Amino acid sequence: MAVRLPRPHRDDVCIALAGLVGGLILWGLGLGMRTAEEPNVLWSRHWPVLVPLVVMVCCEVLRRQRPRTVLLVGTVALTLDTTTQGNIATLVMFTDLVYAAVLYSPLASARRILWIAGLLTVVGTVVPVAVWRTPEAVLIGVIVGAVAFGPATTGWLVRNHRDAAEAARLRAEQTALLAEIDRTQAVTAERARMARELHDMVANHLSAIAIHSTAALSLDDPDTTKDALGIIRENSVEGLAEMRRLIGILRDSSGDTEPSAAPTLDGIGALVDTARANGLDVTLDTTHVKLPAPVELAAYRIVQESLTNALKHASPGRVTVTLAQRDGTLSLRVTSPYGDRDGPRAPGSGAGLVGMRERVALLGGTFEAGPESAPDSPDSGGSRDSKIWTVHATLPTALGGTE
Repeated sequence: MAVRLPRPHRDDVCIALAGLVGGLILWGLGLGMRTAEEPNVLWSRHWPVLVPLVVMVCCEVLRRQRPRTVLLVGTVALTLDTTTQGNIATLVMFTDLVYAAVLYSPLASARRILWIAGLLTVVGTVVPVAVWRTPEAVLIGVIVGAVAFGPATTGWLVRNHRDAAEAARLRAEQTALLAEIDRTQAVTAERARMARELHDMVANHLSAIAIHSTAALSLDDPDTTKDALGIIRENSVEGLAEMRRLIGILRDSSGDTEPSAAPTLDGIGALVDTARANGLDVTLDTTHVKLPAPVELAAYRIVQESLTNALKHASPGRVTVTLAQRDGTLSLRVTSPYGDRDGPRAPGSGAGLVGMRERVALLGGTFEAGPESAPDSPDSGGSRDSKIWTVHATLPTALGGTE
């Protein structure tokens, strides 16, 4: 299997070419850092300067992909350059390798390179002064610091700024993502709320209209037709009033999501009277005091939707509505006969049960709805096989921040 070589970055190639061109120009002009007569120059000829220069150029090409490897190779090349007349371009490129090694290496390696560069600077300052005891010996430490510790410190500072900028960018992206999630959830919750309001406001009246219009069309009786049309008109007017209230909520720019016109439990009696006018046999038993507005609105809507379902689907018989407040909760129970129905039915989609369950969940209560066996009573005809449909909700009456 062929080994895939790392692909150099375009900027690294440009840096390497610039170093090569500058080094060749200096070499061509004969501008070296040392003369051939100096004792540490082992290669007095002019051409050996090119060897460390070319090696350093090759290291520059891979300064981003292999920072630690090219730093080791570059250190060897710089050491070799000190045995020749030297080239300033080779030294400058080595400082860039130190900078790149701190900037692009893993964090542990970058920290280690910085400490080694600092230690070399201290040793290069203290040892020559201790050995030669001349002020000029300090220049060795200055040179080591400029070649190693200075670029390493610069790389560390740039790395910290880069990491801080990346962390800030990630935080901004996370904040934007959370804001988008919150916005989506808010839109979804508002749509669900308006769907519940629209369904609860209109379904009751439209169901009554559908049932009574079906009866008027089915029975050829002028009195029945007249009564049905009266009920249809009454429900139409009330439905329009409810619709206007909903439109008022949608157009309300003050942020008051529950205006003072929202229905309360004081209107349960009128709601039951309307259900009786629509043909239901309803009994009401309620014992409660003034409750928080959200609890009263939820209880009112649950009773309203339960009576609507009874009007659409219940068998002939008595519908009971019971509200009782005890132990910091409001218990709401609506029962209606469950079974075959001879009269007309209005279509249902199950959205009413979903809306009731959502209202209860928003307040932290419990909700149950379904058929169950009816106890022996005159209303059930004494049959143990009869069933009733029960809606039972428990709402907490003490809400956080609600007076």
